[in-house]
Amino acid sequence: MRSSQGYADRVYFQGSLLDPDPGTGSGVSLAPLGSSVQRRELAQGAWVDVRPGWVRGADPLFLKLQTEVQWRADRREMYDSVVDVPRLLAAFGPRDEWPHPSLVAMREVLEAHYADELAEPFVSAGLCYYRDGRDSVAWHGDRIGRGRTEDTMVAILSLGAPRRLSLRPHDHGPGDTIGFVVGHGDLLVMGGSCQRTWEHAVLKTAK
Repeated sequence: MRSSQGYADRVYFQGSLLDPDPGTGSGVSLAPLGSSVQRRELAQGAWVDVRPGWVRGADPLFLKLQTEVQWRADRREMYDSVVDVPRLLAAFGPRDEWPHPSLVAMREVLEAHYADELAEPFVSAGLCYYRDGRDSVAWHGDRIGRGRTEDTMVAILSLGAPRRLSLRPHDHGPGDTIGFVVGHGDLLVMGGSCQRTWEHAVLKTAK
């Protein structure tokens, strides 16, 4: 979810043995935030919060989004040809019906938790589907709307296999890249100046 602002190929999913609702119902629940949120302060007024295991009952949520969302593939120019962007996307704005009621509940919980820091409500949800380690997104900052000039927040809920979110400052040098491995049901929030002064990416992996 972001403030201010044909179907996927078949992928087989192994449900978590530790998930309290392993794909048999719709019992998605949220663990408390509060002091369980771990903040890492970055340079130039940026920060990253992580709350491992925020979503309980994440298996059925993942499967519903995977199979029922109308995913689309973007294309972009590369050299003298047009190629597929290696991930699938879906977007939901304030006037759209979001694909699962738990996403609306998450938005409300996040707005309450970050009320003192959030300049405006979370109003949209962008879903990104990385089908395997070959899917990725290049270095970028989400400088959309007021995010070009002011502090904003981007909240990421990770579902499925763990992936590493890499970050580096715009004026990066050797050894400046850091990373957060987010797994099934984990929450990661980028805030402060992060979208203006840092870049993030999900890089390709061997699996």
